[in-house]
Parts: sequence; structure tokens; C-alpha cells
Amino acid sequence: MKSGSLTARVLLFASVWAVIALVAIAIVISQLYRAGSERAFADLLRAHLNSVINAVSINEAGRLSGNPQLGDLVFDQPGSGWIWLVEPLGALDGPRLASVSIGDEEIAAPSVKTLPFNERYQRSYQADDGFGNRLEVIETEVELDNQGHAARFRVAGNREVLEAEIAAFSANLYLVLALFGIGSLIVNAIAILYGLRPLDHARQALGRIRAGEAQQLDGVFPREIAPLAGEINALIEANHRVVDRARMQVGNLAHSLKTPIAVLINESRDMTPAHAALVRTQAETMQAQVQTYLDRARIAAQRGSVLARTEAAPVIERLVRVMAKLNRDLDFTTDIEPRDAVLAMESQDLEEALGNLVENAAKFARHKVVVRLRPLPGTEGERPMIRIDIDDDGPGLDEAGMREAMKRGRRLDESKPGTGLGLSIVGEIASEYKGAFALARAENGGLSAQLTLPALITEA
Repeated sequence: MKSGSLTARVLLFASVWAVIALVAIAIVISQLYRAGSERAFADLLRAHLNSVINAVSINEAGRLSGNPQLGDLVFDQPGSGWIWLVEPLGALDGPRLASVSIGDEEIAAPSVKTLPFNERYQRSYQADDGFGNRLEVIETEVELDNQGHAARFRVAGNREVLEAEIAAFSANLYLVLALFGIGSLIVNAIAILYGLRPLDHARQALGRIRAGEAQQLDGVFPREIAPLAGEINALIEANHRVVDRARMQVGNLAHSLKTPIAVLINESRDMTPAHAALVRTQAETMQAQVQTYLDRARIAAQRGSVLARTEAAPVIERLVRVMAKLNRDLDFTTDIEPRDAVLAMESQDLEEALGNLVENAAKFARHKVVVRLRPLPGTEGERPMIRIDIDDDGPGLDEAGMREAMKRGRRLDESKPGTGLGLSIVGEIASEYKGAFALARAENGGLSAQLTLPALITEA
């Protein structure tokens, strides 16, 4: 099963189980009612059969005699499907006795070989009468005197009455169970939604942490969730301590190396010009290298923080304003959409990466530099990304030149100031934040630096 809403899973499971249970209950109750109704129907026919037997005898003429009164008018209604019938057997002569409801019709009976009598010397079967009714028949044979005169007794009931009664009960049963099921689903949904509200509160609290609006999970949580909230708060606190310790160590290292390198640069002034240039160049390269690795250590310590967030638009606009003042002959423009884009990274890392790229674009641009921000279309389950393009209208680079420019310390134009580490630093920053950095040809023929960075998921 794909990951999704826990509430939806619980609701789906409860709903499916409720439907299966109610359907099973409906089937079981319906079958039990049918079995009970058929037993009651058969018992009623047997009772009528015994009443007919007790009401019939042989008169002085040796013929069947009697007028059974079963207390139900349906036996006097032609075509009702309720019939009693007494037929003479063997040497017994005379006409049959029958209820008014049968008229002159006959009821076909299976042979005794096909359907024998049971231990009570009775048998039951179904038959059709001349009116199209489906009959349930109870039959027996009884000896009426001590001379061996016997008769066949049959009582039939209309099965359509039984089926109609069962159908009415089943319809009412299904209606009641359907209403009960709908009510149960509503109550279950309310109970589940109410029971899972603490999880929703925890999700919202995590969203506030990711948005930088809170430092820990606040609120009172149930006993089942409280340990999880405590562990998350402990993890956030440990994360803070790790980041603070890493920043302190980076700062101490930078301070300890800054003075020796500055001394080397100052001492190079008293050397011969050739030696001074060599020492100064190597010291400056060493200073840049040290700063690069210090930045990498700082980024590695910061990128794991769940509280890292930076609004992109203010950083971009501030850098562009500074660069516009330093390069008054160039036109700097921004195209930021959406304006409220938030990146999941530290602001100083974004400033360093964009500063290198905007500065590099200003070195080679002829007239114009454009900084553009757009969200990238993502797939389900992946973190959303934002791409920032810095385009210039300079001479640009071919594919080989772009590959060469991405190498550490390579400067394709020695006439421009710099150490050749700027693009490499940008690539390392993007890599540490699980982003990407690439060079491409701009629409106006210059160079386009494309920086892809993770966006912040803001929970509602």
C-alpha cells in the first residue's frame, strides 16, 4: 500500500469492515428467518392436516364423510392456493372430499418410489395448481376403520404467501441494517477524526518548526504520542547543540589561521618583488582554500537543521542592489515568482552562492544581468525544488569552456580578478543541500548559471 493519509486508512478499514460485517449479518439473519418461517409454515400445514384427518370418517354407506372447518377463509376462496383434499384408496368407494378453493383441479403427486413417506408416514413436496400457484403439500395415508378402508389426506399451502412474507422481512431488515450501517460509519468517522486530532496537532506543530515559527513541539499530547513528541524535542535540541558546536569550532579555526596568513602576507612586502609576489600569491591561495573548507564544514553542520529557512526574494534583491551600486554601467534586473518562495537553507549560504554567481556575471556582462527565480515541477513524494538563473549578455562559453570553468581553481580569463574558486564553492553549497548547479547558454547568447535548491514545505 502506498503511503498516504493515516485517517483515510483507518476510515477505509473501518468502513470496509463495517460493510462486510453488516452484509454477513443481513445474510445470516435472512437465512435464519427463512428457515424459521419454512418450519412454521410446515408446522401449520401439519396442524391443518391433523384437523382434516380428525374431521373425516366413513359413513354408513361406506363412503367418505366429513366437513373439515380449519378456521381460515382462504380454504373457501377459489384459486387461493390453500387446499385440503381427501381421496379414497383401494376398496373404498365414493367421491373425494375437497375444499372449495381447489374446484375441479387435481394436484399432481410424485410416486411413492420417487418420494417415500418418512417415519411419521408423511411426505412433503411442491406442486402447481391450475391457478398458477406454487404449492407446498403435506401428504399422508390413514386407515379410517377396522375394515382396512384408507384414504389419502393432503393439505397444501401457497408458497407465494411464504415468499412474500420472507421478502417483506428481508426488505425491512436490509433497510434497518443500511440505516444502522450509515449511522455507524458516521459515528466511526467522527470518533476516528476526533481520536486522531492529536496527530494532526503534532503535524501542525512540526510545520511551525519547519517554518521557523517554533523551536519545539508545544502542546499537551495523549499518553500514546507524548513519548514521540519528547523524542522529537530532544532530537531538535541535540541538533541545536551540534550546529552551535560546529559553528564555534569553525570560528575558532578561522580565527587561529587568519593571523598567521596575514603575517605571511605582510612579511612578503619586505621581500624582493619576485619573492614577494610568489609568497603573496600562495598565501592568498591558501587563505581562499582554508575559507572554502571552513565553509564546507559550516554548511555540513547547518544543512541538517530542521529550522533552516531563508526567504529568497529579500536576499536576491539585496545582492542585486549592492552589485548595481558597484557596477553602475550595468543594468541589473530581477524576475522572482513566487515572491514568497522560501528555501530550506541558511541565509549566509544562499548569499555566498548567489554573491559568487552575480559577481561572476557582472565581470563578463556587457550591458545586462538578469536574476530569475522559478519553482521546478516535481513528482509526488519528492521534495519541491526552486531554480535560480543568473544570466548575463557577455561572450558566454562553449560546452568545453563550461566544463573547464566548473573545475576547482580554473580561471578562463586571467585578466579578471579572483581565485577561480567561486563556481566550485557554489557547486559544493548546492551539493551539500541536495541541490544542483550547472552552466548553460543564456537566451541572449551569454552565460546562464543555473542553481537548483530545495524549497521549504510549509504545512498548513
